[in-house]
Amino acid sequence: MRRLAYCSMITLLVAMLIGVCFSSTPASASNPKWKFPYNPIIFVHGFEGSGQQFESQAMRFTSNGYPQNYIAVLEYDTTQFTPGGPPPTAYLAQVWANLDQLIATLLSETGASQVDILAHSLGTSVMYGYLTSSSARAASVAHYVNIDGQANNPGVPTLALWAEADPPAFQAMGPRSMPNATNVTIPGVTHVECATCAASFLQMYEFFTGHAPKTTDILPEPWDHIWLAGRALLFPQNMGVAGSTVQIYRVNSHTGARFQNNPEATYAIDATGNWGPFKAKAGGHYEFVIVPTDNTPIHFYYEPFIRSDYLVRLLTSPAGPTGIDYWLDKSDHQSNVVISRNREFWGDQGIDNDILAINGVDVVNAAICPLSKLVTTIFAYDFQADGVSNLNQIIPLPFFASYFLTGVDLYIPGANPPNGRIRLVLMPRGGDGKLQVLNVPNWASTTDRILVQFNDFLQWEDIPCGYRW
Repeated sequence: MRRLAYCSMITLLVAMLIGVCFSSTPASASNPKWKFPYNPIIFVHGFEGSGQQFESQAMRFTSNGYPQNYIAVLEYDTTQFTPGGPPPTAYLAQVWANLDQLIATLLSETGASQVDILAHSLGTSVMYGYLTSSSARAASVAHYVNIDGQANNPGVPTLALWAEADPPAFQAMGPRSMPNATNVTIPGVTHVECATCAASFLQMYEFFTGHAPKTTDILPEPWDHIWLAGRALLFPQNMGVAGSTVQIYRVNSHTGARFQNNPEATYAIDATGNWGPFKAKAGGHYEFVIVPTDNTPIHFYYEPFIRSDYLVRLLTSPAGPTGIDYWLDKSDHQSNVVISRNREFWGDQGIDNDILAINGVDVVNAAICPLSKLVTTIFAYDFQADGVSNLNQIIPLPFFASYFLTGVDLYIPGANPPNGRIRLVLMPRGGDGKLQVLNVPNWASTTDRILVQFNDFLQWEDIPCGYRW
């Protein structure tokens, strides 16, 4: 009884404090003369990226009072760009025109006179060209954050963030300092994490507002239900999976099995890829399914959502040789699992390694996850479908042909319909031994695809009265 009373008191206090200090819709908004004091924000992703790389930061901004409609992302097809080559002039002009329209829309909806923009990696080159293309475009941007990318000053107030732990080959691509800008090196992070981590958020927020945030955490909202929305996309083209549907199911956290046969929500997907908003139970486990025109279901599993999230990205690849799923061996008796996190998996850094166990087998090692690869996505499948695992097998195509991806030869028993679960346990570096756990059904690779998304942050693991991972 004493613990119950303690939990109730803590829950009430947390709800009151969050509601007063961190509400994503400030109480003053009911006053028609009140105006949010800061500029709307736009994020521009990098090579093989999407708005997903801003998902955590967006929730940190709303945790500090930013209204949801003040946050937007610009997504584009990075396959149009050749690494190290000249920019595609015609396509780049279209991307800039899309950004013009996005800025105009935000300014119209919010009543603001300028926007703040953040860009990561390739996105910094896109933005340098945009900001230097005309004085009118530069005048629309009050603050610009250049994240681990090009080093030329675009002529607007700029914060340049740099990843301290980037591999030597990445650091050799250019200077790690921008003239006449505020330069900050984020310690202990690599390229993608530089865009997604709490330490970078602290710098972004202070640069935009002139003061420190009240928190760098992603705060759970003080009510039972939250809103989820996003896009179902062919990746990395960032094109909507037109003609498909998205279904959402509540699932059992211990098995990944659905609580009901019928989905809680179904959305028809057009060329935009947009779906939602969906009213979800905070702290619940959900399965999102894309049912495409070829009728091969694509199952997405996430850690529980604790806050409204409008940047959920259901990313899949096109059918045929241009899509990465084409390269994965399949059989009726094995499961293929794609594991992603917007933070690199380190496998050759000793005590600083991440540990990712799939059915008890750690798949992060020096062979397939060296720091130099900046791996954020692991394709776990039975290479050549021979029923034998070889965790140190380097699979050259398509995985070692580019940054961010890797493949691991791991036999995972599968069935149609599923007859068991696949248990994924992540012990992230720097997490003091805390675990992130997801259980999913063992769908057979010939009939279904499985994608698992781990959070790039670790917090709220042991709050009284709920919100446990």
